[in-house]
Amino acid sequence: MNISELISPECVLCCPEVGSKKRLLEDISELLARIAPQLSQNEIFEGLINREKLGSTGLGKGVAIPHGRMTALDRAICAFIKLDTPVDFDATDGLPVDMVCALLVPENSTEEHLQILSTIAELFSNEGFCARMRQCTSDECVYQLLSHQEAQQISA
Repeated sequence: MNISELISPECVLCCPEVGSKKRLLEDISELLARIAPQLSQNEIFEGLINREKLGSTGLGKGVAIPHGRMTALDRAICAFIKLDTPVDFDATDGLPVDMVCALLVPENSTEEHLQILSTIAELFSNEGFCARMRQCTSDECVYQLLSHQEAQQISA
């Protein structure tokens, strides 16, 4: 699955100062609530926090993929925040996180959920892609890289 099918420009944020994992999850919940009006920012935040309590979604190398299932959703949605100043995210490698790609899926989308997580993890394991992403200084730059990620993977 292409991330461009899941993400929209209003769900991309480049370079906010957040200061903590909690604040980062609050901000990403706000982005997701913009395209899922049937869910409140608080519902999304609680879903992401509850998942984090099971174990950090910090993959390592500065990347995290917080995710959750929501009963009120009828399709998968995604939001992305790229930070200038990384925050501690309890990642597996102990490094702070500066790129967060959050995913919400419908409650019954087990297979789709796993496929999308795999696609996102594969994309962010590409060092060339991550280097280009870290050079972005605008929401538009980040969105363009994400929405054209298939071409990026081919050229990397």
